[in-house]
Amino acid sequence: MKTRITVGVLIAALAVYFVLLAGRAVALLRTGELVGILLGVGVLILPLLGVWLVYSNLRFGWETEKMARELDADGLLPDVSHLPRRPSGRVDREAADSWFEERRAEVEASPDDWRAWFRLAYAYDVAGDRGRARATMRKAIELHA
Repeated sequence: MKTRITVGVLIAALAVYFVLLAGRAVALLRTGELVGILLGVGVLILPLLGVWLVYSNLRFGWETEKMARELDADGLLPDVSHLPRRPSGRVDREAADSWFEERRAEVEASPDDWRAWFRLAYAYDVAGDRGRARATMRKAIELHA
């Protein structure tokens, strides 16, 4: 719940910022001068881009959370509590790599199963590869839809 409140506060702050930025863009557009108009268009693109980025990231989170709840209800949510950990709390690299290979084999056996892709994305995350984890989770979301 704390995370949801934090996200809500950040979105509200961004909304205020986007409204203020859009106001500046309109003021620049109203100058009637070429430079002002061009700057106004450029400044207006920023809040639009920001809204799109916020929405796409929120949608990614909602879909991931929805799939996790579904997997949890079926008793298929990935569990790494048995893997050895470093003093920092991160999963040991060799154990993470081994667990990752098992998840990759699941995807190769069932390439159309969103559950396998979800677990592979989780394995990427455990291994510390966040970029591939997000890309793989997008594939899971695509298959789930």
